Amino acid sequence: MGSAGSSADEIAGERRQLINVAYRLLGSVTEAEDAVQDAYARWYGLPRSRQEEILSPGAWLTTVTGRICLDLLGSARSRRERYVGAWLPEPLPDRTEWNHVGGAAPTGPADPADQIVLDESVTMAFLVVLETMTPAERVAFVLHDVFRYPFAEIADVLGRTPAACKQLAASARRRVSVGRAPVAASGRADVVRHVKEAWETKDIAALVGLLDPAAVMTADGGGLVGTVLRPVEGGARIAQYMVAIADKAPGLELLERSVNGAPGLVAQRAGVVMTVASFDVSDGRVTRIWAIRNPEKLRPWAREG
Repeated sequence: MGSAGSSADEIAGERRQLINVAYRLLGSVTEAEDAVQDAYARWYGLPRSRQEEILSPGAWLTTVTGRICLDLLGSARSRRERYVGAWLPEPLPDRTEWNHVGGAAPTGPADPADQIVLDESVTMAFLVVLETMTPAERVAFVLHDVFRYPFAEIADVLGRTPAACKQLAASARRRVSVGRAPVAASGRADVVRHVKEAWETKDIAALVGLLDPAAVMTADGGGLVGTVLRPVEGGARIAQYMVAIADKAPGLELLERSVNGAPGLVAQRAGVVMTVASFDVSDGRVTRIWAIRNPEKLRPWAREG
């Protein structure tokens, strides 16, 4: 009953897909890689006779990775209750941009972050919504709505009936906003560029004009670097806070970069990335800012020489 698709090369070739699934489920590059490594360890720990009985190793690895992620999501809530300040997903860079600004992409072993496809399902806004779901909802929604796995396969991951998995996905879907027209990438990039210019010149009035009056800024320092522990609410307050940061951080350089596939900003000092900021834009104004400062979450942004 062995499968022609069970060669070592083809099994190893499933890693990219598994990393993509696990990152969307966990919001963490490090945890995604660990989950996938665990799944592969379990595969290679099977007797050869058992491996040959599995007709689709890729499906088996996806099921095991999904179960591992489900367990991690269940324990993540208690861990994040002890987290200092707000917890935000790990931001993803687009390495292809680095060739245009000096500096080179890292050499050596492939970074798991480089294997993740940048699309609407990894934008910071989308990942933050995923955080509001229960672990089971998130697994059902991501596997079905993002990766198009059938509910019969998802049932094996969740240990529920296909009908129950369908209900979980429907419940999760209601949490995702569908009422707002998407903003074109060029439109978002223009707004982010104007924010950068106003921030650099410490122009509070210009920043207030670019921020929605009800805008919210959330920062994640993880207790490792200084930052606000609670969201800053209101365009005027955010503008004042941004200018105060600029006053306290001379030599800070702002760069326009894609963050999780959407226009964002990177703040660096002496070539070291200090903050990665992602933006949500509606009607020409910034409605949300997510600023990731936790250095452990900025490792994929490190550059060599």
